[in-house]
Amino acid sequence: MSEFTTGAPQFYLTAPSACPYLPGRYERKVFTQLAGERAPELNDILTQGGFRRSQSIAYRPACEGCRACVSVRIRAGEFEPSRTHRRIIKRNRDLVGEDRGPYSDAEQYALFRDYLAARHEGGGMADMSVLDYGMMVEDTPVNTRLIAYRRRGPDSGLTGLGEGPLVAVALTDELSDGLSMVYSFFDPEIEGRSLGTFMILDHLRRAKNRGLPFVYLGYWVRGSRKMDYKVRFGPQEHLLPGGWREVDADGEPLGALDEPVFTTDLTFT
Repeated sequence: MSEFTTGAPQFYLTAPSACPYLPGRYERKVFTQLAGERAPELNDILTQGGFRRSQSIAYRPACEGCRACVSVRIRAGEFEPSRTHRRIIKRNRDLVGEDRGPYSDAEQYALFRDYLAARHEGGGMADMSVLDYGMMVEDTPVNTRLIAYRRRGPDSGLTGLGEGPLVAVALTDELSDGLSMVYSFFDPEIEGRSLGTFMILDHLRRAKNRGLPFVYLGYWVRGSRKMDYKVRFGPQEHLLPGGWREVDADGEPLGALDEPVFTTDLTFT
């Protein structure tokens, strides 16, 4: 348990377990509970400090001798889509994302199971039941939205709703300085659309339209191929020991360090 002043959140450290990204390594996480009226404010601060949210828990890696997991955020206001990005946007112009509250249903769960079976078979979420999925979506003490993507219908311009089967889903936290993509999934049988990339591009559009400076993508792990897509959006910043810092397309730091946005001295027993 961490040592904090009275009234501050209590932080805990997990036992070592196998790293899901780098073979032969072990991970540990520091975590705290998000609860009460100040949960959205705390989620803001912790996300800016490199934490991620899972239901009512905020966590970040605390691995001994390894700093491979790096928090990533894209500067939404400065983002300009590449030629590849523009092609993806054009291919998905027939999709519309319905912005709704964190509500789960059977259609979402079926798509979620198909996605896991095709993309993450045997992963940590493979055994999630419909109840587990419902808790992942609905058990949130912060400002969370669910974006449900469907094909555009004749009335979509008026209603903002799509028609037909569910194509993709993004679970997103609204922060004071941006949007944090908590989890997303899509129909794995649909080819040629690059739906994962499209959802990031759509979130960048949404953040820019609202004047929010960042879209948070979670962790990038150098050497993990499944994470390579996260450095294809620029300009972006990585949270390094001295604070947030702009990086190039290879994840190498540029320019001078920004002022740290989050510091804490955690002592565990």
